[in-house]
Amino acid sequence: MLVREIILENFMSYEYARIPFRSGVNVVCGPNGAGKSSILLGMSVALGQSYTERSRKLSNLIRWGKDQARVTIVLDNSPRKGKRPVKRFNRDQVFLTRVLRKDGKYWFELDNRAATKSEVRRLLAKFNIDPENLLIIMHQNMTEQFTVISAEEKLRIVEAAVGLESYRRNVLRAKKKLSRILSQEESVGKLLESAEQTLNYWREQYDRYQQKKQLEIKRRFLEREFVWAEATKKEAVMKNVETQLRDEERELQQIQSDSKTVTTELDELQLKLEQSKSSWQKLFQERMLLERETVKNETTLSLRSQAIEEMRQVFNDYREKASECVIMVEQLETSFLPENGSIYAERLMEIKKAYKSLESMWVKQLKQKSESLKEITQTHYEEAEKTGKHLLETQLNTERITGEIDALTDRVIDSKIKSALLAYRKQNVEKHIQKLQRELRVKTAEFKQSAKKAEQIGSRIASTRILTQILDEIRMTDGYLTSLGDVSEDIERMYESYSKLYLELKEKARSVAENREKALEEVNIRTEAWQKIMQELLDDVSLQYERILSQAHGVGKVGLVNKRDIEAAGLEVLVGFKGAKPVPLDAYTQSGGERSMATMSFLLALQQHVQSPFRAVDEYDVHMDPRNRETITNLLIESIEGLNSQYLIITPSQITFADKPVTIITVQNVEGASKVQEAV
Repeated sequence: MLVREIILENFMSYEYARIPFRSGVNVVCGPNGAGKSSILLGMSVALGQSYTERSRKLSNLIRWGKDQARVTIVLDNSPRKGKRPVKRFNRDQVFLTRVLRKDGKYWFELDNRAATKSEVRRLLAKFNIDPENLLIIMHQNMTEQFTVISAEEKLRIVEAAVGLESYRRNVLRAKKKLSRILSQEESVGKLLESAEQTLNYWREQYDRYQQKKQLEIKRRFLEREFVWAEATKKEAVMKNVETQLRDEERELQQIQSDSKTVTTELDELQLKLEQSKSSWQKLFQERMLLERETVKNETTLSLRSQAIEEMRQVFNDYREKASECVIMVEQLETSFLPENGSIYAERLMEIKKAYKSLESMWVKQLKQKSESLKEITQTHYEEAEKTGKHLLETQLNTERITGEIDALTDRVIDSKIKSALLAYRKQNVEKHIQKLQRELRVKTAEFKQSAKKAEQIGSRIASTRILTQILDEIRMTDGYLTSLGDVSEDIERMYESYSKLYLELKEKARSVAENREKALEEVNIRTEAWQKIMQELLDDVSLQYERILSQAHGVGKVGLVNKRDIEAAGLEVLVGFKGAKPVPLDAYTQSGGERSMATMSFLLALQQHVQSPFRAVDEYDVHMDPRNRETITNLLIESIEGLNSQYLIITPSQITFADKPVTIITVQNVEGASKVQEAV
C-alpha cells in the first residue's frame, strides 16, 4: 500500500475532507459533479504531476472565495521486509503536502517542512511511483488518449510502468554514447583531415626550414672553413717565412762557419806565405852569395887555370926553348874564347913581357908555383864544384819556394775572395734574415689574429680547397638562404605542435574507433537485452490480453514494431470484435466502447508486471455496455489479488461488487460542498 489517506482543504469543491485508502481496489463512486475526479486531481497536484499544471492554473483549483488550498497525502512508510521505503523518515507515515495560493505561489511540504519538487520526485522514487506515467494515473479521457498516442509513446509508457526503463536508458545511453562517439569520430576525422592538410603544409615548410637549417649549418661550416682556410693560408705563409728564416739562419751559420774556416785558412796561408817568403829571401840571399862566390870561384879558377897554363907554357917554352913558347902561345891563341878575347890578349902580352922579364926567375919558380897553383886550383875547383852544387840546390829550393809562394799567394787571394764573398753573402743574409724576422712577426701576428677570429667561430678544421672555391660556395649558399628568407624559426615549433596534434588526433581517432566498436557492441548487447526482455514481457502480456479480450468476444495481440531501432520501436496493440480481424487500436477504427474495452484489457494484462504500488483510473467505463463494465471490473479486482497494491477506480456507474474485496468511497455534493462517505 502507498496512500493511507488524502486530505483536501479548500480544494475545488471540498472545504475539508479526509479520504482513507486501503490496499486493493478503492472505488470512488457518486453522481456526476459530486467531486469524484477532484480526489484524483488533488492527488496529482500533491504528487507534482505535470498533467494538472498543463491543463489549468493551479490557483484555479482553490475553492471559490478562499485564498489558499492544501492537499496532503499520507504515505505509508511502514517497513517492508524489515526496511522502510524512506529511511530518513523513521516512522510509518510521511506527510506530503502541496500548498496553493491565489497569488500564484505554490510549494511542497514534507512533514510540514518546505521541500522542492526534485525532493518530492526522489521521495516518490523511493516508493517506486511515477505520477507522470499514463498507465499509473489515468485521468478522465486518458483511456481515449492512450489510443491516440503513438506506438513509440505507448512502448515508453509500458516500459516506465513495468520498471524496464533502465533497459531503454541503457540502450539510449549506449546509443547516445555511440552517437557521441560517432560525432566525435566524425569531428576527429575532420580535425585529423584538416590537421593532416595543415601538417602537410607545415611539413613542407618544415622541410624548407630543415633545408634552411642545413644551409645555415653549411654556411657556418663554410664560414668556419673559410676563416680557418684563411688562417691556414696565413699559417702556411708564416711557416714558409719561418722555413726561409731557418734556411737563411742555417746559411748564415754556414757562412759564419765557412768564414771562420776561410779566416783560419787565410791566416795559416798568410803565415805559410810569410814563412815561404822569409825562406825565399834567405835562399835568395844565399843564392846571391853563392852566385857571387861561384863567379868569384870561376874567375879565380879561370885566372888560376890561365896562370897554370901560362906557367906550363912558359915552362914548356923554356923547356922546349922558344918553339915551345911559340907553341904555347899558339895554344893559348887557339884557346881564346870569343867573349874573353880582349882579356886573354892582354894577358898574353903580359905573359910575353913577363916571359922576357922574368924568364930566369920564373923558370926557377915555375915548377914550384905550378905545383902550388895546381893544388890551390884543385882546391878552388872542388870548392867551386861544391858551391855550384849548393847553388843548384839553392836554385831548385828557390824555384820550389817561389812556386809555393805563387800557390800560397793564389790561395790567399782565393781565400780573400772567398772571405769577401762570404762577408758580402753574410751581409745580404743578415739583411734578409732581418727582413724575414720582420715579415715573420707580421705574418705571425696576422695568423694569430686570424686564428683567434677563427677559434671564435669554431674549432679548427682542415680544408684542401682554396679560398676562392670556398667563397664561391658561400655566395651560392647565401643565394639559397636568401630564397628561404621567409622561413622563420617558428616553423619548427608549429610543425612539432601540429605533428604532436596530428599524432594525438590519430591516436584519438584510433581510440575513438575502438570506443565506437565497443559502443556499437554495447548498443547491440543492450539492444538485444532490451529486445529479449521486452519480447518476453509482451509475449506474456499478449497472452493475457488475448485471454481478457476473449471474455468480451474479442481477439487481439500485443507486439513490438521496429524492434531493431529502439527509438523507432513501438507497442502495437491489435484488437478485433465480433469476428473481425485484429487491427491496430486507434481513435478512428474502433468505437468508444471498443477502445475502452481494448485499453482496459491491455491495462489488466499488464497488471502483474507493473511495479508501482498505486494505480488510478478515472471513468474508464464511460463508453462500455453494462456487461463489459462488469467483466472489466471483475477482471480488475482479480488482477491485483495477492499484490500489495492499491487501485483507485473512479466511476459514475452503478456496479455491484458482491463478495469482492473492494473499498467503496461514495462522494456527494451537499449544498455546494463535496462530502465523502466510506463504505466497506
